[in-house]
Amino acid sequence: MSEPYPSFGFVTPQNMGLMTDLYELVMIDSYLRQGMNEPATFDLFIRGLPANRSFLVNAGLESVLYYLEHLRFDQDQIGYLAGLRMFSEEFLTYLRTFRFSGEVWAIPEGELVFAMEPLVEVTAPRIEAQLVETFLLNVLSFQVMIASKAARVVLAATDRGVVDFSPRRDHATDAALKVARASYVAGCVGTSNVLAGMHYGIPVYGTMAHSYIMSFSDELTAFRAFAHDFPHNATFLIDTYDTIQGAHHAVTVAREMAARGQRLRGVRIDSYETLEDLAALSRRVRGIFDAAGLTEVQILLSSDLDEYRIADLLAHGAVVNAFGVGTRMGTSEDAPSLGGVYKLVEDAAGPKIKLSTGKATLPGRKQVWRTQTDSSALADTIGLRNEPRPEGMTPLLVQVMARGRTLRLDSLDAIRQRCRGRLAALPPAWRALHAPAFPSPVGLSPHPAEKETRRREESPSPRASRGSRSSFYLFFLAFFFATGNLPSRISRGASQRSRRCARDRTLLTGPAHGCPLRYTARIAPDARVRLD
Repeated sequence: MSEPYPSFGFVTPQNMGLMTDLYELVMIDSYLRQGMNEPATFDLFIRGLPANRSFLVNAGLESVLYYLEHLRFDQDQIGYLAGLRMFSEEFLTYLRTFRFSGEVWAIPEGELVFAMEPLVEVTAPRIEAQLVETFLLNVLSFQVMIASKAARVVLAATDRGVVDFSPRRDHATDAALKVARASYVAGCVGTSNVLAGMHYGIPVYGTMAHSYIMSFSDELTAFRAFAHDFPHNATFLIDTYDTIQGAHHAVTVAREMAARGQRLRGVRIDSYETLEDLAALSRRVRGIFDAAGLTEVQILLSSDLDEYRIADLLAHGAVVNAFGVGTRMGTSEDAPSLGGVYKLVEDAAGPKIKLSTGKATLPGRKQVWRTQTDSSALADTIGLRNEPRPEGMTPLLVQVMARGRTLRLDSLDAIRQRCRGRLAALPPAWRALHAPAFPSPVGLSPHPAEKETRRREESPSPRASRGSRSSFYLFFLAFFFATGNLPSRISRGASQRSRRCARDRTLLTGPAHGCPLRYTARIAPDARVRLD
C-alpha cells in the first residue's frame, strides 16, 4: 500500500501512471467505449522561443523513455479512480494490464532545436499516445527550458567554469535533480546537489556557508579548522566580515597548508553591492594572492548571477575562474516557462491539422533535416517522414523506441559533448544574450509539392488527387498560421500574393526551392479548409 497523505509527494515509478490531467483519462475512457484505439501520432514541440532566445537545447528524453517503458497502474491507483465514480469498469480493467506498446522518434538530447520542430513524435494506439501527454510535456518542457538557460550562462562565462548552485531555490526537489542534469548537459561543470551527483554521476562541488565562519571565534580560526578537516578540498568563503581581510586570512592559511604539502584550492566571494564593486573586489583579491606567490588559488564568484550579470562582470574586468549560479538559472528567471504542446498530427484517417488562431499545427509524421554552412549558419527543413533525404542535409529525428522498448539511450557524457559541439559551432549572432529578431532558420520541405505537381499533371481529375494532395496543403497552411509568416524559403514574389491573401482570405503559395507550387489553399468564411 502507498503511504497515506501527508507525504513528500514524490512521483515514483509506482505512482507515475496518475501523474496526468483528469481530462486525459476521461478522453481515453471515451475512446475505449467508442472503439477508437487505432494507431495515432502525436508531436511534442515548442510553439515559440522566449524573448532573447535564438535557440533551445533539447533535454529530458531519458526521463521520457523510462516513463514510457515502465508506465503501470497498480491496485491503489485503480482503486482511487474507481472511487471517483467517473470511469467505466471496462476502462479500469484495461488499465490493470496497461503497457505502452508504441514507437517514439526524437531529436537527441543536447541538440539545438527551434520552434515548431517536433522534439518527440509518438505513434501508438490512440489511448496509449493520448495518456502520456501530461507527463511528457512536464518532463521535456522543463528540462529544455533549464538546459537552454544554462547554455546561455555557459556561453556568457566564456570558458570559465559554471557550477549549479540552485537546489535551495529550485521549485521542489524533483526540479532540483532535473536542473542539475539539464545544466550539466548544457555545459556546467558540476552541481552542489549531492543526490544529483549520486544519481547521474555529475561532479559535485561545495565550499562553506557564512554560518560556518560565524560558528568560530574568528575567521582565521574557521579557515584553519576547515583546512585541517578538508586539506584536499579547501575553498574558503572570504566575505563574511570583510572581503579583503578575508583574502589576507586565506593567504595565511594557504602558506600554512603549503608547509604541510597541501594546497588551498580557492576562495569564494558571495556578497556585493554592485556588479562593478564585485569585479573590483575580484581584481584586488587576485592581486593579493598573486603577490603572495599563490597564483594557483582560484576565485569563484556567486550570489544571484545569471548570463546577463556574468557578462556585465566580465565587461567590468572581473578576474574569475568559475561562477556559482543558482536561483536565476534553476528557475530560468527571465523565461520561466515554455509553450510546449503535444498535438495529434495523424491517425488512421490520415494527417490531422489544428487551425486555431495562434495554435495551428503541422500535420503528418515528420522528419527534420539540418544543414550547416561554412559560416556556421544553421538551416532546418521540416518535411514528411517518407520523403527522400535532401542533398547535403542530416536527419535530426531518430527512432528511440519500438514496441514499447527503448532502442537507443545516449550516455550523459555523450549528450554533454554533443551540446558542447553544437554551442561551439554557433555563429556570433546566435550567441548574443540580447538576441535580435532575425528570421527563424526553419522552413518547409518542397518535396510534397513536387509530388503533387507530378500527380496533378498525371491525373487531372480533382476527385483522383484531392486526398493525396491534402497533406502538403495542410502542412503549409499550418506553418503559415503557426508562425504568422510565410516560410523563409518562399520567394519575394510570394509577399505580394500574400497581401492579396489578406484581402480575400486566400493563401497563395509561391516558388520554393525552385519548385512551382501551383495551387491554392483557401480558408472559407466558416473556417473550414477548402483545397482547390
